[in-house]
Amino acid sequence: MRTEKDFLGEIELNDNIYYGISTYRSLDNFDVSYEFVDLRIVYELVNIKKQAAIANMKLKSLDKVIGEAIVKACNMILNHEFDSSFVVNKYQGGAGTSTNMNVNEVIANISLEILGKKLGEYDYIHPINHVNLHQSTNDAFPTAVKISCIKEIRNLANSYASLQKAFQVKESEYGSVLKLARTEYMDALPILAGQMFGAYSETVSRDRWRIYKVEERLRTINIGGTAIGTGLNAPLKYTFMMTTLLQDSTNIGLSRAESLIDNTQNLDSFNEVSSLLKVAASTLIKISNDLRFLSSGPHGGIGEIVLHDNQVGSSIMPGKVNPVILEMVIQNANKVITNDMLITNLVSSGSLELNPFVPMIGETLLESLTLLSKTVDKFNEKCIKTLSVNKERCLENLEKSASLITPLISIIGYDRASEIVKIAQSKKIGIKEVLVKEKLFTKEDIDDLLEPYNITKPGVIKGGS
Repeated sequence: MRTEKDFLGEIELNDNIYYGISTYRSLDNFDVSYEFVDLRIVYELVNIKKQAAIANMKLKSLDKVIGEAIVKACNMILNHEFDSSFVVNKYQGGAGTSTNMNVNEVIANISLEILGKKLGEYDYIHPINHVNLHQSTNDAFPTAVKISCIKEIRNLANSYASLQKAFQVKESEYGSVLKLARTEYMDALPILAGQMFGAYSETVSRDRWRIYKVEERLRTINIGGTAIGTGLNAPLKYTFMMTTLLQDSTNIGLSRAESLIDNTQNLDSFNEVSSLLKVAASTLIKISNDLRFLSSGPHGGIGEIVLHDNQVGSSIMPGKVNPVILEMVIQNANKVITNDMLITNLVSSGSLELNPFVPMIGETLLESLTLLSKTVDKFNEKCIKTLSVNKERCLENLEKSASLITPLISIIGYDRASEIVKIAQSKKIGIKEVLVKEKLFTKEDIDDLLEPYNITKPGVIKGGS
């Protein structure tokens, strides 16, 4: 056993435990769930410690032997050798201090072991004096969160690019299939199935672009600002050197905030990212509900879209297959929307020179980014790429409706068109058949006037006998 102490007192730790007294106290304070801090945040924080050691060695602020041991310890952590040592609960108070100290203590103790010292011999390598040199939780932790989120934003943008491409493929594949469009769930006008998929492609494209661009909002970091953004206890050379080192080590165009004080206390950039994820999530819900409706039945409903059978849908009804992927997408998208409200509330709850709620803001945003990215991938691979259009059912539903009369209003007038609809409905026959029986058009005229490309583009239909 080893004894560690702080100004609150002493505790006993097993000799083989790499974390220290600060982490130990957090285990008792925050044991409210079984979920630890996301390791992606931990890894980025470890990389910040590594780059800080390199910068401080260059500035002659850190002994080379100590600095190189710290760098080696960080590399071992980044190689996933000490994942089990990061034990702080994700639901924590203190603006991330517990996570920062967990990282500092583990790095310090690994470094001591590398140099042949005992764990806890902080007279040689200290978690704060050496590992945390020229840093504060309040600049290191938010920077780690931003970097981890940027990497997930890039993954999400790629997922949306693939989804957009899949819709474009469907747009081309079904570009000549005429179907019934609907407004307020009621029969409207004819539309090409390809046009429907093309519209989905456009809205996904907007979401993709928003997500791609919003990365810029998180690139501005407050590293070197230390506790409140004034930069106390951090040399100015260190601040600029750290920005460059983090740019190179992460391959992200990070930049030093114009006002480190503003960047330390105001987390509106997280809110902006989350709000755009909410917009993207709402798009997924809309498209998923459309496809659920159009694939309904399939025999007792609309049945125009055929979804791939992913799994048996009922334990009591043989042959029933449910739109489980679409249902998953809708639920997960609603989770992202709910997360946005949480992030909004926590961002607005910051006070004076610091927002103490950055741990949950970061964890929640990472959750939304990851959930949305994986959901989009499943939506794409197991639904969009595998669905098909039932051409026969599309034509059947179209010809049963009154929508085919609308393109002919410019020729026969609205009132006469209304009479034709009444006749068709009362006799339960198609619009085309009534038009021919009423001798308004020949069959050849009708086929020519209602040619799919003719009635699904801008303009006024003219012609007829």
